[in-house]
Amino acid sequence: MLRLGVNIDHVATLRNARGGIHPCPVRAALIAQEAGAHSITAHLREDRRHIKDIDIERLNNEVPLPLNLEMAATDEMLAIALKIKPHAVCLVPEKRAELTTEGGLDVAAHEVTLKPYIKKIQDNGSRVSLFIDANKKQVEAAKKCGARAIELHTGTYAENPSPDNLDAIAQAAKYAKSMGLEVHAGHGLNFENTGNIAAIPEIIELNIGHFLIGESIFTGLKPAIIQMLDIMNKARDSL
Repeated sequence: MLRLGVNIDHVATLRNARGGIHPCPVRAALIAQEAGAHSITAHLREDRRHIKDIDIERLNNEVPLPLNLEMAATDEMLAIALKIKPHAVCLVPEKRAELTTEGGLDVAAHEVTLKPYIKKIQDNGSRVSLFIDANKKQVEAAKKCGARAIELHTGTYAENPSPDNLDAIAQAAKYAKSMGLEVHAGHGLNFENTGNIAAIPEIIELNIGHFLIGESIFTGLKPAIIQMLDIMNKARDSL
């Protein structure tokens, strides 16, 4: 089965644009559950530009779906992850000036520091995945660091859906599975490009957020998620 994790960051972005409590990310997560999503993803950034600490606590305590906490590998975030104990932690690169995550984490360059960092989180009961670009060097480094999963960055393919970019994701997914890693993917996925990614058999989870929240303005969040799940399932059934 191919799982869908719904990222609700930009519900919080809209809330924060005016302040107050509406729209509520927790309500969005519960609607995602009703629509058939398998998990909720939320990125607690250093500058708290969208998701806040209280959102993470509420998502973890009030939403039955597993919580996938995206975060940078900092001491502050480590303390939060150890306290909250989410189902999963996805380590991502983070730059304060970026609009969204730009490319994957350079795991190969930071193996020495990431290995004990990952161990602390996994020993505390949370599965760790690493958000990486689709290449063998980063897959190998993720395995050496002890992560149980990787999330392949699909942003390059989303911007340029060429056969070469799709093949790079497929080959990285195949290689990662051969090494015993669980393979996820995400970034820039929408109704038009998700099918090709969903058809890669080694990928077992997609994390999609910005597009679904944007589409919900026109159709509602539940119908948008149901349509995405239908695309994913049809791609899987075609294998």
